[in-house]
Amino acid sequence: MAGGERILVVGPAWVGDMVMAQSLFRLLRQRDPDARIDVVGPPWSVPLAARMPELREGIALDVAHGQLALGSRRRLGLELRARGHDRAIVLPRSLKAALLPWFARIPVRTGFAAEGRSWLLTDSRPLDRRVLDQTVKRFLALGLPPDAPLPEPPRPALRIDPANRDALQRRFGLGQAPAVALMPGAAFGPAKQWPVGHFAELARLLVAGGQEVWVLGSAAERPLGEHIRMAAGPGVHDLCGQTRLEDSVDLLAAAHCAVTNDSGLMHVAAAAGTRVVAIFGSTSPHFTPPLTGRSHIHYLALDCSPCFQRECPLGHLRCLREITPEAVADSVLAPAILPAATAQPSALAVSARPHGIET
Repeated sequence: MAGGERILVVGPAWVGDMVMAQSLFRLLRQRDPDARIDVVGPPWSVPLAARMPELREGIALDVAHGQLALGSRRRLGLELRARGHDRAIVLPRSLKAALLPWFARIPVRTGFAAEGRSWLLTDSRPLDRRVLDQTVKRFLALGLPPDAPLPEPPRPALRIDPANRDALQRRFGLGQAPAVALMPGAAFGPAKQWPVGHFAELARLLVAGGQEVWVLGSAAERPLGEHIRMAAGPGVHDLCGQTRLEDSVDLLAAAHCAVTNDSGLMHVAAAAGTRVVAIFGSTSPHFTPPLTGRSHIHYLALDCSPCFQRECPLGHLRCLREITPEAVADSVLAPAILPAATAQPSALAVSARPHGIET
């Protein structure tokens, strides 16, 4: 393959998937160090491109989630023709996602066969769910020749802006104690969300253990952040809706641990280098795990899990309710994983639990 291939990646809509797509970008650059890679994504996730050194540019396609917006896709596709991309990789499996590189007349267009869109692709591939049993594997497979063996996924690693990190800490008065970030939201639906009362009790336990708690999330999650702050008291900083996605990258890099639902910010935390304590309910820690060597996963593996539903179809949400704040606090406050200067005996004993999975 000639060096300097120009590649357009049609990226995923979800923030977490965009982070996992960095594994593909890193693989492409490993195979062709001179590759010039651009990614197209929605305005809420494409800002991450600026934190991925493998990319030349992130290009925003400003259409609502799930919207066809044929005119907008055609206009952007016509604009992209002048860039002369050699190849397009279409990560989403929707028909509309394949329109952009088709409008751009990119000669090689790779993606999985779905929604009758094979006519829009020059390299349409079947999806073998048994082999490609993780999201990141599916992304990597599209960057390789058909039937090529899959390598170990390169782990996402987002670039940190130390100046912005320090400015944020000054602005919000943070950093008076070792910080634990809590991310109580999950855009997919409530079946992914550990109960807010559990997060509030966890915050109380963490503050009692000498930690400072930062609650991160979007403006839509402000009620969750305020509930946690009010219930847990001083030592909790509710930052929901007050930061950009890029700010979350820098703040998470400054925290020594992040406690999170299976969400976009879970993947951001992993890629920022933070130790992740992840709580899984309706989804599977095998399908979309945090791509880091520093994680602890709480997952009950009930008979009804994973259901992959937005709301609990049985109405009990046991898969999340029965993961206790005390168990999660044990994972965070274990002396072995506290910063060396602050590691000290805690009132919480750390014990092995059947739902704790170290990765």
